[in-house]
Amino acid sequence: MDGRPRFDTGVNPGGYLWWYLDGVSDDGTRGITIIAFVGSVFSPYYYWAGRKDPYDHVAINVALYGKGPNRWCMTERGRNSLTQTPDRFTVGPSHLEWDGERLTVEIEETAVPHLTPVRGRVTLVPELPPGAEVALAEGGSHLWRCLAPAARITVEMDRPGISWEGHGYFDSNAGGRPLEADFVRWDWSRAALSGGRASVVYDMVRRSGEDLSLGFEFGPDCGMRSFAPPPTRSMGKGLWRVDRWTQADPDITPKVTARLEDAPFYARSLIETKILGEVTVAVHETLDCRRLEQAWVKCLLPFRMPRRP
Repeated sequence: MDGRPRFDTGVNPGGYLWWYLDGVSDDGTRGITIIAFVGSVFSPYYYWAGRKDPYDHVAINVALYGKGPNRWCMTERGRNSLTQTPDRFTVGPSHLEWDGERLTVEIEETAVPHLTPVRGRVTLVPELPPGAEVALAEGGSHLWRCLAPAARITVEMDRPGISWEGHGYFDSNAGGRPLEADFVRWDWSRAALSGGRASVVYDMVRRSGEDLSLGFEFGPDCGMRSFAPPPTRSMGKGLWRVDRWTQADPDITPKVTARLEDAPFYARSLIETKILGEVTVAVHETLDCRRLEQAWVKCLLPFRMPRRP
């Protein structure tokens, strides 16, 4: 609850840990996501190695979207490339660092398939206090912790040469088992709301057949407050025929306004939706775990996720 990301948190064999941040520019034309992984949940190399050593499968994924050059980077590296302290997480030439007030990400990666350098700095300053840890599965086998439900983000990239400011978000997920072992589908979205508030909604179908829908509002006055999420609504299929679902107030039809990622098992989008009575644009993700576990999908992933020792 002190907001520290705790970059030295331990991960057991078969488990995973990630820190996720995103941002959307104030004019809505650009976006970024950064995910730092230990035991990368999407890594075919981790799977093929029997998920024995999560520290031998680490990466910092960087994706740039929108107006200007789009770039995707996710080079997996081995344990010799990893350095962890409570407030600093380094993989190869890139790192995330928390100084007690802000998160700074120094990026030096290579984009695929272009093989062009991606270099720059991202700074995220929380505007709301962090939330409590939430169990996403029985027994605490999958956990979520919201570190900054609302934030200001500054993106200053040397390669490609772009810079912008906007609203951001920062969280962390951890688990002792693969996602596909316990979930069929995983939908998540976060939105900035008026009055400095923010919302996060989860909708998941577990392997047991149970649905889990969660809604959280964050605000300067209310802290972290749970609410009954509205009904789950379909937003159609992506190019890879992955079903996209979200929770939205019943008097609106949510729709995709920008397709950010469209993969065989995963879709990331900006969506127009209505949550807690307020029309807003949200960052949205859908993960189809049944697709993720398919052998043909794992064979495609090295083209997007090269590995270095």
